[in-house]
Amino acid sequence: MEKDVGKIKKGEYQGTVTEVVVGIREYNGKVGVDIREFTQSEQYTGPTKKGLRIPAANFEEFKKLINSINPKDLKASVVAQESLPEPKDDGNDSSGIDEKGLM
Repeated sequence: MEKDVGKIKKGEYQGTVTEVVVGIREYNGKVGVDIREFTQSEQYTGPTKKGLRIPAANFEEFKKLINSINPKDLKASVVAQESLPEPKDDGNDSSGIDEKGLM
């Protein structure tokens, strides 16, 4: 059985377009969910080695893990900025520059 579920454009670099393709594939007689990068360029078009395969027997567990991700957690840059401590001004400026900007 081979069935593509969907694609997400990952990006384009030096004329090579890369997409992440999610599909249902049979490999060595076993069905599973395949999440793989596909590339399209002048030299090669097709699947790459970059990807993973979730056996059908583990799909429900994988789905629970994915669904447990809170979308707020995916905004790492905002969270990282908010969690940085504010710089403290203790009056001991060791930069050698006074308040007028002179050394």
